[in-house]
Amino acid sequence: MLFGTALTSLGAWIYLSLFHGKFWQKGPILAQKPTPVCAPDVAVVVPARDEADSIRECLTSLLEQDYDGKLSVILVDDESTDGTGDIARALPDPHHRLTVISGQKRPAGWSGKLWAVHQGEQEALTRIGPYGYILLTDADIMHAPGHLSSLVAKAREDDLDLVSEMVALNCESTAERFLVPAFVYFFAMLYPFSRIASEHSRIAGAAGGTILLRRRALERIGGISALRGALIDDCTLAAHVKRSGGRLYLGHSALAWSVRPYRGMKDVWHMIARTAYVQLRYSPVLLLATIIGMATIWLLPVALALFGKGRERRVGLLTYLLSCLTFVPTLRRFGLPLWRAIPLPLVAAFYMAATIGSALDHHRGVGVRWKNRSYTDETS
Repeated sequence: MLFGTALTSLGAWIYLSLFHGKFWQKGPILAQKPTPVCAPDVAVVVPARDEADSIRECLTSLLEQDYDGKLSVILVDDESTDGTGDIARALPDPHHRLTVISGQKRPAGWSGKLWAVHQGEQEALTRIGPYGYILLTDADIMHAPGHLSSLVAKAREDDLDLVSEMVALNCESTAERFLVPAFVYFFAMLYPFSRIASEHSRIAGAAGGTILLRRRALERIGGISALRGALIDDCTLAAHVKRSGGRLYLGHSALAWSVRPYRGMKDVWHMIARTAYVQLRYSPVLLLATIIGMATIWLLPVALALFGKGRERRVGLLTYLLSCLTFVPTLRRFGLPLWRAIPLPLVAAFYMAATIGSALDHHRGVGVRWKNRSYTDETS
């Protein structure tokens, strides 16, 4: 029985390593490219709630984009109480690209961020032509001057409806070095980038820090209002676009980065727990299946390697080493030493515990909490 379970774990890792879209690979990463000829109109929408610490740097990086086409930057100040909107309005804007909107009160049925994005979307559609694009980004993301040109060039060259990138995340504190690379790794395991790009796969995903969306694709799905209650807005948007016949790209970014710090393990815990149970559609059955699956592929191999005997121990050790090897490209991308792959099962246990914590929060009525707002379900 135990040996059979050990073989199941090894078989799972062989499948994940060879047949699961090569999720463990380092790329793809967009190269910096010049603005395409006949550059289309682009409107950038930045929803912001209490982002005084980062909004100046974020908007400045967008206003200084080296983009030859028409560029509009729209900040939606989502009822901030820390002067976010005032900071934005005071920024130098020599090319008259910036518009600051004071967000309206959120109506029932909308998540807070998507209501802000929707208000920005309505303004953006007045700024771009029928073949233009909307860039959705967050208020804690910085953009290199050539970032927008590279995104548009990728969209035009490959005829893509949605181009998204996982921006570079902070990895300086002890907690960040321990947990953040694993976040990127686990995300790619859930949403293998090659399968997102494949028209033959139903998997769709995006990363909210950078989403360039073709106007026609947005209109085809019915606009942002089509996903108004979604709490995992980026992947929900990607799923709508792909189901409508759209073509997607998701990769890693070398031209955009987050300045949001995760100073301690508590910060990372909240990041995971905020939406982990939402990913499981609030299903206790899916939660149980997830716990069993994670225990089988992460905890069982290391337990057998440490405490097993004979063939069970050898299979467990082989499985553990294989799982560590798949983490190496991610560590190299973050510039971290390879020994940090050793505690990966422990990191997986932390993520599993945070997922359980997310479910407990939901059943206690706490729900999803972000920026001093709480959502107990998708339509609250």
